[in-house]
Amino acid sequence: MTHSALSTDALRVIVTEIAEELAESDDRGRVASYIPQLACIDPQQFALSVVTPDGDVINAGDADTPFSIQSVSKVFTLAVALGQMGESLWSRVGREPSGDPFNSIVQLEHEQGIPRNPFINAGAIAVTDAVLSGYEPREAIGLIVEFIRYTAGDDTIMIDETVARSEEATGYRNTALANFMRDFGNLTCDPAMTLGVYYHQCAVAMTARQLALAGRFLAYDGCLAPGGSRVISGRMARQINALMLTCGHYDGSGEFAFRVGLPGKSGVGGAILAVAPGRASIGCWSPGLNAVGNSQLASRALEMLADRTGWSVFAPH
Repeated sequence: MTHSALSTDALRVIVTEIAEELAESDDRGRVASYIPQLACIDPQQFALSVVTPDGDVINAGDADTPFSIQSVSKVFTLAVALGQMGESLWSRVGREPSGDPFNSIVQLEHEQGIPRNPFINAGAIAVTDAVLSGYEPREAIGLIVEFIRYTAGDDTIMIDETVARSEEATGYRNTALANFMRDFGNLTCDPAMTLGVYYHQCAVAMTARQLALAGRFLAYDGCLAPGGSRVISGRMARQINALMLTCGHYDGSGEFAFRVGLPGKSGVGGAILAVAPGRASIGCWSPGLNAVGNSQLASRALEMLADRTGWSVFAPH
């Protein structure tokens, strides 16, 4: 189906049908248990929200239930860092898929403290450190949250302090990664301060609706709407989308590109932000994860959505 043939009403039918079909699903994956606050979330929940170029917001399921965005936050922090540093950021973090677990130390030692990409934990910590340079931790957290609020058009978005504390209490591997990078000279701030900012950005709580709205600048070449307010340069938006397509889903990035064909970034809270360039920004959430740490139902929902809309970036437009 071509984009021109897809009216808002037709899209609403597709979104509603996907939610209804997935409501019947027994195989919902397993919630992340290594962060205590995430372990107690009801895996029956599901939300899908799609924002169109005209600003229509189409919701299904629990679209107004807040959740911890976790690693989806890495997309927004990367945009902030690129806005501050420009291309010089790439001297501190690579742009290649890792092929290793998202919290691997082995690769980091082998590659002299330069993480493979901004979406594995080490890479995201390096990007957060870049944002923090020159600021107090509270100011850096404020910058990131203000950016998310601006892109979502919603000043009510907050950090869930309970989740942030829960992550800090269990973040031993991240502490190791940060100290490793500091030893190689790729962290300029005190690792404990950088990690404090990192845990707080991961603990931002949003709804699927807010997430879809916040992703608009990636769908519309750096603007909040086609021809609307510019957030970042079109070039930067395209770079972030490329990284989301190749590195946005941990070890499942190739599988997601293969099945869905859209740039996306997942988080262990069960959220996925996906982008259909020029067509839509999509927020999807279901807490149960598959074997590689991506939301089981959100991944399936996005595959169904891409199939039924023809939005894959590999489809002829």
